[in-house]
Amino acid sequence: MGNRQLRTTPVFDAYWEFAAERQRIFFRRLEGASGVLTTDPVLKLFKFTNAYRASDRVSQYLLRKVIYRDDLPRDARNVFFRTIIFKFFNKIETWQHLEATIGKITWEDFDFSRYDELLTGRMAAGETIYSAAYIMPSGGSVFGHKLKHQNHLRMIEHLFAERYPEKLSDCKTMTEAFSLLRTVPFVGPFLAYQYVTDFNYSELTNFGEDEFVMAGPGALDGISKCFIGANAVKSSDVIRYMFDHQEEHFENLDIEFPNLWGRRLQLIDCQNLFCEISKYARVAFPDYAGVAGRTRIKQKYQPTGPLPEPFYPPKWKIGIR
Repeated sequence: MGNRQLRTTPVFDAYWEFAAERQRIFFRRLEGASGVLTTDPVLKLFKFTNAYRASDRVSQYLLRKVIYRDDLPRDARNVFFRTIIFKFFNKIETWQHLEATIGKITWEDFDFSRYDELLTGRMAAGETIYSAAYIMPSGGSVFGHKLKHQNHLRMIEHLFAERYPEKLSDCKTMTEAFSLLRTVPFVGPFLAYQYVTDFNYSELTNFGEDEFVMAGPGALDGISKCFIGANAVKSSDVIRYMFDHQEEHFENLDIEFPNLWGRRLQLIDCQNLFCEISKYARVAFPDYAGVAGRTRIKQKYQPTGPLPEPFYPPKWKIGIR
């Protein structure tokens, strides 16, 4: 990869085994299974995301309850507005609180003071309004407010004043859209990649998903555990290698991978799997410290019962059966 050969570690094989078993758990839950869903001792104890990013709880909520809503406007500005306000917080409960109080969430009815009052009140009640999944910079140096959410609400006003919804719709490639989102104050490379992926779930854009990838900190740690001397190769080349050669490695390891109704793992999924194998290896392969040096998995697995039938972007043409 990247004109270099890298030696693999046992964590590399575990990457593929993890992907397959995590996907099997997903299907077992869809089929209504409960209780013990796996014999894998690490997956049994700790919480991990799905093999496919779009199958995760927050992505499913974004798709079904935020982007594809028949009762809300589907024009570019409103889809952009709903997506970005949801993703800034990335917390289902925050969206539900706003919707329960405001009613229909539309750009035309956006009011800084009203949203600020609701979010400040929720914080005063002891509730967390941001997800811990991504570290969101406060933006205080840009907009000057004391509270983080106030700066983010001002950011939304800025994005519309600068016609970001229209500019995003005009982008021809994911790389171009990524570059546009990198011009948003306090949005770094990894967040920009996550946001462009979320926007691409909608009908705002229709980029090829195999065009571009950006590794986050967790993925960089996972890569360093799977390969010896991985820092000599671009992380994007490593992720693309996994994407390009997934069938080959599943076959070599005699793993039957239950894909998503014919959909292969995409670049974003391979990136996420590196993040998850980084966590998995802390327990299963503690001798492979990686570049982050973290040793514990924080979140324990809590059974939540069967899954509802998932929803995916209609343009993917996934035939759920």
